[in-house]
Amino acid sequence: MDTPLKNIAVIGAGAMGSGIAALFASKGLDIVLIDPMEGALERALKTIDRQLNVYAPGGVQEAIQRIRFDPSLDAAASCDLVIEAVPENLELKRGIFAKLDALCPPHTLFATNTSGLSINAIASAVTRRDRFVGTHFFTPADVIPLVEVVRNDDTSEATVAQVMATLRFAGKRPVLVRQDIPGFIANRIQHALAREAISLLEKGVASAEDIDEVVKWSLGIRLALSGPLEQRDMNGIDVHYAIASYLYKDLENRTEPSELLKSKVESGQIGAKSGQGFYTWSPERRERVLREKSATLGELAAWLNSKAGDA
Repeated sequence: MDTPLKNIAVIGAGAMGSGIAALFASKGLDIVLIDPMEGALERALKTIDRQLNVYAPGGVQEAIQRIRFDPSLDAAASCDLVIEAVPENLELKRGIFAKLDALCPPHTLFATNTSGLSINAIASAVTRRDRFVGTHFFTPADVIPLVEVVRNDDTSEATVAQVMATLRFAGKRPVLVRQDIPGFIANRIQHALAREAISLLEKGVASAEDIDEVVKWSLGIRLALSGPLEQRDMNGIDVHYAIASYLYKDLENRTEPSELLKSKVESGQIGAKSGQGFYTWSPERRERVLREKSATLGELAAWLNSKAGDA
């Protein structure tokens, strides 16, 4: 069960699907990238070429030749693993998997890339629930090492083992999420952090730039080497308990999005893609930041992986 699956279909040729396809192709696996939307596959080819030139410049054409671009879902019928990476719409995902369930042979494993939708709900569209998992990749999918592998209530141990072996073969660091909970692990922690950061901005405690500076150059740089639970051990759980005893009651704990967040969405200030969010973004700045951050993240991930290997 530790043998990686080497014939893979990726459904959805957006940024996430393109990144997943580029990742596996760069590791020598055969990929079919599927998307019926007009122009999607052409845009994906440009995205994949750009991304591979960032972190695998020596083998771009060789990797691209391993990707077959196809608009038809039928192209997934002969694959051993199908990874769906379409937009976060439950019924859209369920509909795709219902069709795949009829198209693919019984041995084919299914994986849904979702940031937090219920794996049980998506898996209810298929008869092979034991061969169905969630695989939560992080943007950019071909750069960030971690993937959350999320079980549904019926996922078999064999399915988990094969999917995780395939991800490790591609250079990923998969972790198993044993329970299908909203947001899984990373997004729950990320949203708790963002909720507090937005609250601090809303209250005028500091500017967006300074709040981000604090996170990047204190918590962020430390979290790259030590997770929050390990840090509690290193600092002393007794120390954490003492601080938690007075601080928890003052932390943001609202159960609805803040008024600041709501007003941003309602006014169309939704971030880099609209030109305005917590910051102002020109198209040139957005493209430059995306390009530079992808390259730097790749370098950082490679360095951290080398250090982990030495440990």
